[in-house]
Amino acid sequence: MNVTAAEVEAYERDGAVVLRGLLRRAELDELRAGIDANLAAPSARAKLASTRDDPGRFIEDFCCWQENEHYRRVIFNSRLGEVGAALMRSRTARLHHDHMLTKEPGTRTRTPWHQDQPYYNITGRQNCSYWIPVDPVSRESTLELVAGSHRGPWLMPRTFMDAQAKWFPEGTLAERPDIDAHRADHRVLGWALEPGDAVCFHMLTLHGSAGVPGEGRRRVFSVRLVGDDIRHAPRPWRTSPEFPGLTAQLPEGAPLEHPLFPLLWADGAPVRVQNPT
Repeated sequence: MNVTAAEVEAYERDGAVVLRGLLRRAELDELRAGIDANLAAPSARAKLASTRDDPGRFIEDFCCWQENEHYRRVIFNSRLGEVGAALMRSRTARLHHDHMLTKEPGTRTRTPWHQDQPYYNITGRQNCSYWIPVDPVSRESTLELVAGSHRGPWLMPRTFMDAQAKWFPEGTLAERPDIDAHRADHRVLGWALEPGDAVCFHMLTLHGSAGVPGEGRRRVFSVRLVGDDIRHAPRPWRTSPEFPGLTAQLPEGAPLEHPLFPLLWADGAPVRVQNPT
């Protein structure tokens, strides 16, 4: 696929764009295998994000590319880096982390409205996140995003299960608006998706999603990329995801030039990583 000027403009204007057929069939098969292997053997970083009384299950896992060969092949051998660089208008595209999100059939738990960047260890504007399903996703169960919210302000990050402020101290950031109670006041984006389609969105775009009714499951892989102006922003708290020991190795304000964040694209060409670990 080629990224069009209209898609780049939509990304800059709305903070989100849908990309149809981003992954080829072989890449999609690879990604399914990676997610299934991840679900069979979750990492120590995995989280159960649904309640005990939920008839389904919502599981997340993070930063698994180093252990999961299927994830590595998709991240490093597909056009994710090239497309991300184009949308960010960045000379480079660098991996920040991967994130698997699976909602099993019947999951009622909603992913609450939130921005991603306040949970992270970075500052800067050139970034993008892919949300790539390997199962068909209905409009009812898809990712929803508030157009234009990537322009700010930063909103208070809270835990999904009990709305605790474990990152920025209470009162230091604006609270998230109640989008569901005032949907008519916002332009809410969302698309039914087929396997291989992707939504690409800015890390400050306010987004959330519903549960998965019926018998279908919703396996999604997210790849978070950063561009030229992103800098390391160490926090006095545990970020999500966490990068243990990074603060001692990478100064505040430094580019993310570290093995944890390999380059995927630079100066108009893919960067091939040999046996990335």
